Amino acid sequence: MSPRPPIDCAPQPLENLALSKSASRARLAEIIRKRSFGRGEITLASGRKSDFYFNLKPTMLDPEGATLLAELTFEALKDDQLDYVGGLEMGAVPLAGAIAQLSWIKGHPIAAFFVRKKPKEHGARLAVEGLAKGESLQGKRVVIVEDVTTTGGSALKAVEAVRDAGAEIALVFTMVDREEGAAETFAEAGIAFRSLYKAGEFLKG
Repeated sequence: MSPRPPIDCAPQPLENLALSKSASRARLAEIIRKRSFGRGEITLASGRKSDFYFNLKPTMLDPEGATLLAELTFEALKDDQLDYVGGLEMGAVPLAGAIAQLSWIKGHPIAAFFVRKKPKEHGARLAVEGLAKGESLQGKRVVIVEDVTTTGGSALKAVEAVRDAGAEIALVFTMVDREEGAAETFAEAGIAFRSLYKAGEFLKG
Protein backbone atom coordinates (compact mmCIF):
# COMPACT_ATOMS: atom_id res chain seq x y z
CA MET A 1 0.00 0.00 0.00
CA SER A 2 1.43 3.39 -0.95
CA PRO A 3 2.06 5.82 1.93
CA ARG A 4 -0.43 8.61 2.56
CA PRO A 5 0.62 12.05 1.41
CA PRO A 6 1.72 14.29 4.30
CA ILE A 7 -1.00 16.40 5.91
CA ASP A 8 -0.52 20.10 5.41
CA CYS A 9 -0.40 21.50 8.94
CA ALA A 10 0.52 25.03 7.90
CA PRO A 11 -1.56 27.75 9.59
CA GLN A 12 -4.50 29.01 7.56
CA PRO A 13 -4.15 32.53 6.17
CA LEU A 14 -6.18 35.09 8.12
CA GLU A 15 -8.44 35.71 5.14
CA ASN A 16 -9.41 32.00 5.13
CA LEU A 17 -10.27 32.14 8.84
CA ALA A 18 -12.40 35.22 8.24
CA LEU A 19 -14.16 33.47 5.37
CA SER A 20 -14.84 30.50 7.64
CA LYS A 21 -16.44 32.73 10.28
CA SER A 22 -18.40 34.52 7.60
CA ALA A 23 -19.64 31.21 6.19
CA SER A 24 -20.63 30.02 9.68
CA ARG A 25 -22.55 33.23 10.30
CA ALA A 26 -24.33 32.95 6.96
CA ARG A 27 -25.25 29.32 7.64
CA LEU A 28 -26.59 30.16 11.11
CA ALA A 29 -28.67 32.96 9.62
CA GLU A 30 -30.20 30.40 7.24
CA ILE A 31 -31.09 28.13 10.16
CA ILE A 32 -32.61 30.99 12.15
CA ARG A 33 -34.63 32.13 9.15
CA LYS A 34 -35.96 28.61 8.57
CA ARG A 35 -36.54 27.49 12.17
CA SER A 36 -36.99 30.63 14.26
CA PHE A 37 -38.25 33.59 12.22
CA GLY A 38 -41.80 34.26 11.13
CA ARG A 39 -44.31 36.87 10.04
CA GLY A 40 -47.67 37.52 11.68
CA GLU A 41 -49.03 39.78 14.39
CA ILE A 42 -47.92 38.88 17.90
CA THR A 43 -47.66 40.52 21.31
CA LEU A 44 -44.09 40.68 22.62
CA ALA A 45 -42.98 40.18 26.24
CA SER A 46 -42.66 43.97 26.45
CA GLY A 47 -46.36 44.29 25.59
CA ARG A 48 -45.70 45.78 22.18
CA LYS A 49 -47.38 44.49 19.03
CA SER A 50 -45.26 43.32 16.11
CA ASP A 51 -45.78 41.83 12.66
CA PHE A 52 -42.72 39.57 12.89
CA TYR A 53 -41.24 37.33 15.54
CA PHE A 54 -38.21 35.29 16.55
CA ASN A 55 -38.54 32.08 18.55
CA LEU A 56 -34.94 30.99 18.88
CA LYS A 57 -35.61 27.80 20.85
CA PRO A 58 -35.90 25.60 17.71
CA THR A 59 -32.48 26.92 16.64
CA MET A 60 -30.89 26.69 20.09
CA LEU A 61 -32.01 23.06 20.41
CA ASP A 62 -31.04 22.04 16.89
CA PRO A 63 -27.64 20.26 16.81
CA GLU A 64 -26.15 22.44 14.09
CA GLY A 65 -27.85 25.59 15.32
CA ALA A 66 -26.65 25.07 18.89
CA THR A 67 -23.09 24.45 17.70
CA LEU A 68 -22.97 27.54 15.50
CA LEU A 69 -24.53 29.78 18.17
CA ALA A 70 -21.94 28.59 20.70
CA GLU A 71 -19.01 28.91 18.28
CA LEU A 72 -19.88 32.39 17.03
CA THR A 73 -20.73 33.67 20.51
CA PHE A 74 -17.52 32.24 21.98
CA GLU A 75 -15.51 33.88 19.20
CA ALA A 76 -17.23 37.20 19.89
CA LEU A 77 -16.57 37.01 23.64
CA LYS A 78 -13.24 35.20 23.96
CA ASP A 79 -11.23 38.40 24.48
CA ASP A 80 -13.51 39.86 27.18
CA GLN A 81 -11.78 38.02 30.07
CA LEU A 82 -14.99 36.41 31.32
CA ASP A 83 -15.45 34.11 34.30
CA TYR A 84 -19.14 33.28 33.84
CA VAL A 85 -21.84 33.31 31.18
CA GLY A 86 -25.55 33.22 31.95
CA GLY A 87 -28.87 34.99 31.90
CA LEU A 88 -32.58 34.80 32.56
CA GLU A 89 -34.44 31.52 32.19
CA MET A 90 -35.40 30.02 29.81
CA GLY A 91 -33.78 31.59 26.77
CA ALA A 92 -30.30 31.85 28.29
CA VAL A 93 -30.17 28.27 29.62
CA PRO A 94 -29.32 26.34 26.42
CA LEU A 95 -27.05 29.17 25.26
CA ALA A 96 -25.02 29.31 28.47
CA GLY A 97 -24.66 25.53 28.62
CA ALA A 98 -23.48 25.25 25.01
CA ILE A 99 -21.01 28.14 25.39
CA ALA A 100 -19.60 26.69 28.63
CA GLN A 101 -19.08 23.29 27.00
CA LEU A 102 -17.35 24.79 23.96
CA SER A 103 -15.17 27.03 26.14
CA TRP A 104 -13.79 23.95 27.89
CA ILE A 105 -13.02 22.28 24.57
CA LYS A 106 -11.28 25.47 23.41
CA GLY A 107 -9.12 25.52 26.56
CA HIS A 108 -10.64 28.80 27.77
CA PRO A 109 -13.28 27.69 30.32
CA ILE A 110 -16.19 30.01 31.09
CA ALA A 111 -18.60 28.61 33.67
CA ALA A 112 -22.37 28.89 33.22
CA PHE A 113 -25.34 29.82 35.42
CA PHE A 114 -28.90 31.00 34.98
CA VAL A 115 -31.19 33.41 36.79
CA ARG A 116 -34.66 32.30 37.82
CA LYS A 117 -37.51 34.63 36.93
CA LYS A 118 -38.79 33.92 40.40
CA PRO A 119 -36.69 32.34 43.20
CA LYS A 120 -37.76 28.84 44.25
CA GLU A 121 -40.18 28.83 47.18
CA HIS A 122 -38.52 25.81 48.77
CA GLY A 123 -35.03 24.41 49.27
CA ALA A 124 -32.22 26.95 49.00
CA ARG A 125 -34.59 29.55 47.46
CA LEU A 126 -31.92 30.56 44.96
CA ALA A 127 -32.26 33.29 42.33
CA VAL A 128 -28.99 32.31 40.63
CA GLU A 129 -28.68 28.61 39.76
CA GLY A 130 -25.72 26.52 38.63
CA LEU A 131 -23.16 27.29 41.33
CA ALA A 132 -21.89 24.52 43.58
CA LYS A 133 -21.68 24.87 47.35
CA GLY A 134 -18.90 27.31 48.16
CA GLU A 135 -18.95 28.93 44.72
CA SER A 136 -19.96 32.56 44.29
CA LEU A 137 -20.25 35.23 41.63
CA GLN A 138 -18.64 37.70 44.02
CA GLY A 139 -15.99 39.65 42.13
CA LYS A 140 -16.44 37.56 38.97
CA ARG A 141 -16.62 39.06 35.49
CA VAL A 142 -19.91 38.03 33.86
CA VAL A 143 -21.62 38.31 30.49
CA ILE A 144 -25.42 38.21 30.38
CA VAL A 145 -26.63 36.36 27.28
CA GLU A 146 -30.10 36.43 25.77
CA ASP A 147 -31.73 34.76 22.79
CA VAL A 148 -33.80 37.70 21.53
CA THR A 149 -33.75 41.24 22.92
CA THR A 150 -36.48 43.84 22.39
CA THR A 151 -36.29 46.68 24.92
CA GLY A 152 -33.72 45.06 27.22
CA GLY A 153 -36.03 44.76 30.23
CA SER A 154 -35.63 40.99 30.64
CA ALA A 155 -31.83 41.14 30.50
CA LEU A 156 -31.83 43.93 33.09
CA LYS A 157 -33.59 41.57 35.52
CA ALA A 158 -30.69 39.17 35.14
CA VAL A 159 -28.21 42.04 35.49
CA GLU A 160 -29.83 43.08 38.77
CA ALA A 161 -29.75 39.55 40.23
CA VAL A 162 -26.12 39.01 39.20
CA ARG A 163 -25.03 42.38 40.60
CA ASP A 164 -26.80 41.56 43.86
CA ALA A 165 -24.62 38.42 43.93
CA GLY A 166 -21.53 40.63 43.75
CA ALA A 167 -20.52 40.12 40.12
CA GLU A 168 -19.14 42.63 37.63
CA ILE A 169 -21.23 42.89 34.45
CA ALA A 170 -18.87 42.94 31.47
CA LEU A 171 -21.63 43.26 28.88
CA VAL A 172 -24.98 41.99 27.64
CA PHE A 173 -24.77 39.86 24.49
CA THR A 174 -27.85 38.83 22.52
CA MET A 175 -28.25 36.49 19.59
CA VAL A 176 -30.82 38.74 17.88
CA ASP A 177 -31.41 42.41 18.62
CA ARG A 178 -34.90 43.40 17.49
CA GLU A 179 -33.65 47.03 17.37
CA GLU A 180 -36.54 48.32 19.44
CA GLY A 181 -34.80 50.24 22.20
CA ALA A 182 -32.39 47.79 23.86
CA ALA A 183 -29.26 49.69 22.81
CA GLU A 184 -30.66 52.88 24.37
CA THR A 185 -31.75 51.01 27.53
CA PHE A 186 -28.29 49.58 28.13
CA ALA A 187 -26.54 52.84 27.22
CA GLU A 188 -28.59 54.63 29.88
CA ALA A 189 -27.67 51.90 32.38
CA GLY A 190 -23.98 52.19 31.48
CA ILE A 191 -23.80 48.60 30.23
CA ALA A 192 -22.03 47.52 27.05
CA PHE A 193 -24.37 45.77 24.60
CA ARG A 194 -23.55 43.71 21.54
CA SER A 195 -25.46 41.33 19.29
CA LEU A 196 -24.77 38.51 16.88
CA TYR A 197 -27.53 39.63 14.46
CA LYS A 198 -29.89 42.56 13.98
CA ALA A 199 -33.55 42.00 13.15
CA GLY A 200 -33.11 44.06 10.00
CA GLU A 201 -30.89 41.35 8.54
CA PHE A 202 -33.89 39.00 8.47
CA LEU A 203 -36.47 41.58 7.41
CA LYS A 204 -34.75 42.37 4.13
CA GLY A 205 -36.55 40.82 1.18
